[in-house]
Amino acid sequence: MNHGRLEPCHGLLKVSRFPFIPEKLSDKVTILIRIGILVCLVASISLALHSAFSKPDRWFPLPEHLHGLQNASVIVIDNGPTNISHILFGIGGSAKTWHDRSSYSKLWWNPNTTRGFVWLDKKRGLVHRDMIVPYQISQGWTQFRHLHSASAVRIARIVYESFKLGLPNVRWFVMGDDDTVFFPENLVTVLGKYDHNQMYYIGGNSESVEQDVMHSFNMAFGGGGFAISYALAAQLAKIMDGCLHRYFYFYGSDQRLDIQGSPYGLLAAHPLAPLVSLHHLGLLNPLFPNQTQIDSLKKLISAYHLDPARILQQSICYDHNRRWSISISWGYTVQIYTTLLIAADLQMPLQTFRTWRSASDGPFTFNTRPMSPDPCQQPAIFFLDQVTKVGTSGSITIYKRYVDEAKKCKRADNTAGVQRIKVSALKLDPEYWKNVPRRQCCQFMDGGSIKDGSVHIRIRKCRPQETITI
Repeated sequence: MNHGRLEPCHGLLKVSRFPFIPEKLSDKVTILIRIGILVCLVASISLALHSAFSKPDRWFPLPEHLHGLQNASVIVIDNGPTNISHILFGIGGSAKTWHDRSSYSKLWWNPNTTRGFVWLDKKRGLVHRDMIVPYQISQGWTQFRHLHSASAVRIARIVYESFKLGLPNVRWFVMGDDDTVFFPENLVTVLGKYDHNQMYYIGGNSESVEQDVMHSFNMAFGGGGFAISYALAAQLAKIMDGCLHRYFYFYGSDQRLDIQGSPYGLLAAHPLAPLVSLHHLGLLNPLFPNQTQIDSLKKLISAYHLDPARILQQSICYDHNRRWSISISWGYTVQIYTTLLIAADLQMPLQTFRTWRSASDGPFTFNTRPMSPDPCQQPAIFFLDQVTKVGTSGSITIYKRYVDEAKKCKRADNTAGVQRIKVSALKLDPEYWKNVPRRQCCQFMDGGSIKDGSVHIRIRKCRPQETITI
């Protein structure tokens, strides 16, 4: 290529005289031309070598404020397993509510590993101590028509705006609300099962059927979180604004927990799946009695940090001599029923909650069983009290009996002597979720004896021929 560029210069070497210039002057001009050709040749070779062995921005430097964008656009191929650094969170918030709701993000956000932003409508009124999560100001959302809510338009564009930032090594864009609590290790486990190079839209329906009917069963409800693969985000970025212009009459909604009242029944019988997020927590009763919601979440998260994959996983066992049915929601609660119930009933949530929109008793997207108004017909309930790590891969959790004095059963039963339940378990391997999962079994230790008001139960893998039956 360089040789072609120099051919015109070689053509000039054939010129030895200029008829209209004196001979001595012509000789001088010829010498100058030859010197110019030599300089041209040296410069061309230098430029070719320089361009081959140096970065383009070294020869034509960018303004300093553009270097960040340029570096962010560099794609580094990473074929390793998905980890937390591959996820870019987009949290929908507002300057008005962020001061109060940032407490939820502080529970799970790790500044050293978590990537993403809270997207706010404006900058005014921000307090620095609230900004453990980096923020961005949403742009361009006021140009769109809307039938219901301008904020819904702004929230809908978060994935689009996050993609446009061009940050490197992003495999998944995960959206949630500013009152959403994520459980990042479990989120990584779930997303790691999918190929981010394919177009995936991952989320869940609302628990309330009326919400699903109104907003579609095919929609992942946003507040509880949904994930968009990079491949799908790239396509959405091309059409998002056009869709918002055309479908201005649509409206979005939220999820887990899309209910009112107490979430206890649902969390005590969590489905056989990793806990990924909780939502609407500011509008629900605290998870633990006599505590604020933030303190309740701190307690739950303390167990989660010890064994992320096991949090809220339900185990069931029986004491046939006492006719007890035991349900353990690890890291949260234990229930003792004084009658033998089949596993299918114990896996069905007690209805301690109502639908989100109409505050009715259903329907929900899962079966429920009623909570008897008679305290004597209700299970003995124990809530998490202590969490202790044992060795490198074990744990002991202590659950303390809770009695609502205003609703106390006046009739004594054979659980009265139990004030604490000690549960021991090995850490659940995250790989557990990559296979077809099975609930783990539990068994009474020390022959099921009650010592100093305490019963010891061990959670373990079910043996080959072991079943969870009465």
